Parts: sequence; C-alpha cells; structure tokens
Amino acid sequence: MLKPSNRAEAHLLEQLDLTRLPRNVAIIMDGNGRWAERRHLPRVAGHRAGVRTAREVIESSARLGIEALTLYAFSVENWRRPQAEVEFLMRLLREYLRKELPVIHKNNIRLLVIGRGSQLPAAVQKDLDDAMKLTGGNTGMKLVVALNYGGRAELVDAFNAILREKREAGAIADGVDEQSISAHLYTAGLPDPDLLVRTSGEMRVSNFLLWQIAYAEIYVTETLWPDFHRVKLLEALIEYQRRERRYGGLGPGAKAARHPSNAPVE
Repeated sequence: MLKPSNRAEAHLLEQLDLTRLPRNVAIIMDGNGRWAERRHLPRVAGHRAGVRTAREVIESSARLGIEALTLYAFSVENWRRPQAEVEFLMRLLREYLRKELPVIHKNNIRLLVIGRGSQLPAAVQKDLDDAMKLTGGNTGMKLVVALNYGGRAELVDAFNAILREKREAGAIADGVDEQSISAHLYTAGLPDPDLLVRTSGEMRVSNFLLWQIAYAEIYVTETLWPDFHRVKLLEALIEYQRRERRYGGLGPGAKAARHPSNAPVE
C-alpha cells in the first residue's frame, strides 16, 4: 500500500479509487535533456535525474497495485544520438541494474525487456538476462522496459515471425488475424496499456506501442520527466479515472464498461 509523504499526496490518494486502476500504465519518459539545459547542466545530469524519477514511479506503482508498468527507456532511433551520450546511457542502465535490482527483487517485481535486445552491447544483454532470470518467478508488478524498441520494428518482427511459422507449416497462403499478430508481439501475454503518459508536453506517441495503445487513454503533461514525481503520477491516475472509456461504438451518454485488455471489440 502506498503511504503518502505529504499533504498533497494524501489529498490525491483520497480521490483515487484503488479498485479502478489501469492494469498497464505506459510512460514515454521525455524531457531529461531540457531539464538539464534549463539548469545549465550537462545532458547526462538530466539522465541521472530521470533515473531517480523512474525509481520513485516504479516503487509507487508497485505499492498502488498496478499490474504492469511499461517504460520507454531507449528507442531504435536513439542510436542516432552522439556516441558519448549513447555509451553513457548504456553505462547508466547497467549501474541502475546493479543498484536497484536487489530492491526490485525484494519487492516481488518482475523485470521484462521488450525490443531488439540482441542489438544491445553484450555486457548490457548479460546484465538484463541475469536480472530477468532473478526476478522471473516474482508475482508482483511487471516492470516492462522498452530498450532498442520501436513500434514499427515490433510489427515488422511480428509479421516476419508469422510468415516464418506459416512457411514451416506449409500454409503460406493463409491469412492472419488480430489475435495472431498480438500473440507475436514483444508484449504477448501482457495487458495492453490502459493509460499512456507522455511527459514534456510533446503531442506525439514517438513510435511507442503503436498496436497496443489503440484504446489507451492518453495523458500529456508539460512536466519534464525528472520532475514527474509521485504527485504527478497520482494526478495522471485520477485524470484517467475521470474519463469515460468508449472503445468506439458507444453512443453519446452511454455508460462505458471496463474493456478487457487485448480483447477484440465487437
């Protein structure tokens, strides 16, 4: 259970219905560089501040009882950044795992990684594999980290996997359906996000979970990621609960029923 650390958090927790939390909260963690620039600091300072925020959001989400938290940590496009910054991000990831993995494991959180992991540095791959093996039996919140991830790349990989299976089965002419595609995504077995949070005020989804967010509620905040503390998370969850989810096909004034993630829309 999440315990408030100040009056603002206590006030927000009183408004939050813990029986209607999103099953999966996905977050585009944006704004580390701008946060640093506004403080006349190097970009790496923004990334370190972002890691501290991630720690707080992960802990808070787990204590609230959210089923899955999906964080966009490194995209396939991020390789275009200066080499020194990319190398720092990889070192920071390994440093985070060394420091935080014992706490993650102790709190029964299961770590999962989505993306083209085979293209990450070998040392990073090993650390991630070890972390996933250690937490693989945990039954609490699933912490899904998108690394070397792109929504279009995910769909390409899913379609190629389907085609490969059909060729091997001699059924190349057969079609595919939504369930087959979902089953071949990196996120197979996970609930689709109910809530997508975008920090830094940018009004785009940045190639993140393009298939999975079809019916997600989108919450955009001007807050830069390093400043997205627990109060901001609670505000996003309260805003989510205020919305009437329709899933297309419900007329004005109709009451939206809770839509099971990954279920087809009739």
